[in-house]
Amino acid sequence: MKFCHFPSVLIVLFFISSCVSPRVLEDMKKKNERCDSENSSLREENIQLTTENTELAAEIKDSEKLLKYLALDTAIMGTSLSKMTKNYDQINDLYELLLQKNKELLVGNQSQTISLMTKLQETERDLQKREDEIRLIEKALDAKRRDLETTQFELKEREARVNELEQIINDKDEAVRALKEKVSAALRGFEDKGLTVEEKNGKVYVSLEAKLLFASGSIAVDSQGKVALLKLAKVLEENSDVNILVEGHTDTDKLSGGGAIKDNWDLSVLRATSVVKIIKENSTIDPNRITAAGRGEYSPVDSEDSVDAKKKNRRIEVILTPKLDELFKILEGN
Repeated sequence: MKFCHFPSVLIVLFFISSCVSPRVLEDMKKKNERCDSENSSLREENIQLTTENTELAAEIKDSEKLLKYLALDTAIMGTSLSKMTKNYDQINDLYELLLQKNKELLVGNQSQTISLMTKLQETERDLQKREDEIRLIEKALDAKRRDLETTQFELKEREARVNELEQIINDKDEAVRALKEKVSAALRGFEDKGLTVEEKNGKVYVSLEAKLLFASGSIAVDSQGKVALLKLAKVLEENSDVNILVEGHTDTDKLSGGGAIKDNWDLSVLRATSVVKIIKENSTIDPNRITAAGRGEYSPVDSEDSVDAKKKNRRIEVILTPKLDELFKILEGN
C-alpha cells in the first residue's frame, strides 16, 4: 500500500511514532499471537465437539446392535426353556406311568421286574439330568435379561446425553442465524459500500473493506466507518453471549517510508485496535469479550495479484462467536 503525499505521511508517522512506543507495538504483536492461538483453540474445540458427537452416535449404533442381539438371544433361550419344560413334563409322566406299571408287575415275572427297575433308574437319571439342564438354562436366561436391562439403561443415558448436546448445538446455530439477521438489518445501508455479512463455521463474519473505514495508509477510522461501527456495536451490546474478534487484513503491497508502522503486520494490528477502541468507547460491551488481532497480508480472500483482489483483501473482519459455556459444562461433567 503506497502513500500519496510523502511530506504529509512523514508528519503522520512522526505523530504516531511519538504516541506509540516499541513496547506497545510488541505487546500488540504478542496479543495478536495469543488471539491466533485462541482462534486455533476455538477451531480445535469445534472439531472436538463434532468428533464427540460422531463417537456418541457410533456408540448408540453399537448399543442398538447389542440390544437386538440380546433380545434375539433371549427369545431363543426362552424357546429352548419352553421345549425343555415340555420334555421334562413328558418324562415325568412316563416316570409316573412306569411306577404304576412297576407296582402292577411286582407280582409278575422277576425278569420283567428287573428290566422295569433298570428302565426306571435310567429314567430317573435322565429326569435329573433334564432338571439340571433346565436350571442352567434358567440361570443363563436370567443373566441375559440382566444384561439386556443394563444395556437398555445405558442406551437411554447415552441418547439423553446426545439429545442434550444436539439441542445445545441447535440452539447455538439458531442464535448464530438470529445474530446474522440482526447484524445484516443494522448494517443494510452499507452493503453497497464494501460491507458483507455471512454465516460460516458456526460464526458470523462481518467484513468491511478498508475504504469504508480508513484513508489510504491511515489507522484512523473516518466518519462513515464510525457510523457503521456504532450500528454494529449497538447489536453486539444487546447480545452479551457473543465473543468478538476484530481482525485487520492488508494486501501484499509493501509499505514505504519509516515511522512506527514498519510493515503490513503493524498496519493490520493498529487498524484492528482502532476499530476495537471505537466499539469499546461507544458501548457498554465488556472488554473481556473483545479481541484485536492483525493478520497482515497472510489471510487473503482473493489470492490474485490484481487491483480488485487487493481491494478485497484490504479489510477489517469482525468475527462473532457464540459462547459455549453450557456445552463445555456438559462435556466436563461426563
